[in-house]
Amino acid sequence: MTLTAGCDVGSLTTKVVLMRRRRLLAARVIKSRVNPQAAADQALQQTLNDAGVARGEVVLCIGTGYGRERIPFVDDTRSEVACHGRGAAWLLPSARTVIDIGGQDCKAMRIDAQGRVEKFLTNDKCASGTGRFLEVMASVLGVDIAALGDLSRASRAPVRLASTCTVWAQADVIKHLNAGLPVEDIGAGVNAAMAHRVAILVNAVKPERDVVMTGGVAKNAGVRATLEKLLTRRVRKFRKADPQLAGAIGAALLAEDNLKARI
Repeated sequence: MTLTAGCDVGSLTTKVVLMRRRRLLAARVIKSRVNPQAAADQALQQTLNDAGVARGEVVLCIGTGYGRERIPFVDDTRSEVACHGRGAAWLLPSARTVIDIGGQDCKAMRIDAQGRVEKFLTNDKCASGTGRFLEVMASVLGVDIAALGDLSRASRAPVRLASTCTVWAQADVIKHLNAGLPVEDIGAGVNAAMAHRVAILVNAVKPERDVVMTGGVAKNAGVRATLEKLLTRRVRKFRKADPQLAGAIGAALLAEDNLKARI
């Protein structure tokens, strides 16, 4: 049976999935390294071990993400937009609008029933709508980035940041901390600022139902809740797999498409 792989090397995390006949066999998400090749090799080997298969059994592997050109073992590469669109459709077939918030950029796209991208916009000029923004703010607040979203639930009076620029927002957060404001309220303000920035991009592509989020920020409950209010529509959750795996899943599915096209 044909075994394909997808490798998504992002600025913050590296993801690898193994798929057979469009079924997910195994997956890994690890922190990225300065050397993308080392992270990709580690994630692939761990995923192979989890699935109990040898590297030689992978018939085709496609790479994506900002580090895709530096993955030596991939047979081909595809854009993050194409892979996240395809992966989102596999994770939720009714998805038509995809919000992908990565470590370095944010993308909003409309897709068809097959996960093909019909329209997309990206924000790669400013860190305010990216995972890097949340990473910086979590560090200033002294909390783990994975726990940042929960601060919104605990907040009673979210602060309003004066700017969505990462540099100025960081100064704003420090000012609020020095004033003795609760970390929960400041964190909620950070999540809201991120959501406002992303909503501008999403509205520009004229979103259609169902709306989904891919990437690690999809796990941030505060950003998700604020986005739902701003977009006046529900942001659906995935049940089949981790939203961080969407790009790698899409890459593995595109690899399978390539194999079928050769027959």
